[in-house]
Amino acid sequence: MTGSARIKYAAAGFMAGAVWLVGALVAQAATAPLQLVQPGQNKGAAPAPITSPVAIDKADVLRQADAYLNRMRAFSANFVQTAANGYQTHGVLYVERPGKMHFEYAPPTQIEVLADGTSVAVRNKKLNTQDMYFIAQTPLKFLLKNHIVLARDTHVINVRRDGANTVIYIVDKATFGGTSHLQLVFDTATFTLRQWRIVDPQGYVTTVALSNIDEHPKLDPALFVIPTPVRN
Repeated sequence: MTGSARIKYAAAGFMAGAVWLVGALVAQAATAPLQLVQPGQNKGAAPAPITSPVAIDKADVLRQADAYLNRMRAFSANFVQTAANGYQTHGVLYVERPGKMHFEYAPPTQIEVLADGTSVAVRNKKLNTQDMYFIAQTPLKFLLKNHIVLARDTHVINVRRDGANTVIYIVDKATFGGTSHLQLVFDTATFTLRQWRIVDPQGYVTTVALSNIDEHPKLDPALFVIPTPVRN
């Protein structure tokens, strides 16, 4: 599978795992798209469980998560995406609920991922190509809903806390390619979303860490418009 094809699959399963959003990604070269690790290579161990868990009220944690996520009608954030082999890419994430999202990767990456409220596009700006997916095929689809209720919208299998982090474990059997495993990692003190980790149906692990979250951004509507590729 080519580097271009691998990031398309990754984005469809993360958020294309999206945001999306979304598999595990590595840089093929400074001027090339991203690619996943080759079959047979180490896909990366599944994320280690949170150590020294303390007693926790699952329903209370989900209520806190719902309250935080529903407050975030629109936001922007810097992100760092880490592949199974440790390679990192970064950029800016823009979200406007319901349904809209844009992962803008920093150069030299030539891929961007957009959701316009209905569809997800994984675009290769260098080749002027794009692949389209339904938002419902992505494991982060519930984060784009108009109103989020994790207990209703997802299959939560566990909640754990180690003091610094509170982690919600989710299984999604309806994503592109099969079952995905998702971890939402919140800061225990402020209950802000720090990162998510996705194990896609192929076993590849992607971590996306957020920073500099702006909960009141002025977002250009053009960020969420999926352009029609120009055919040469």
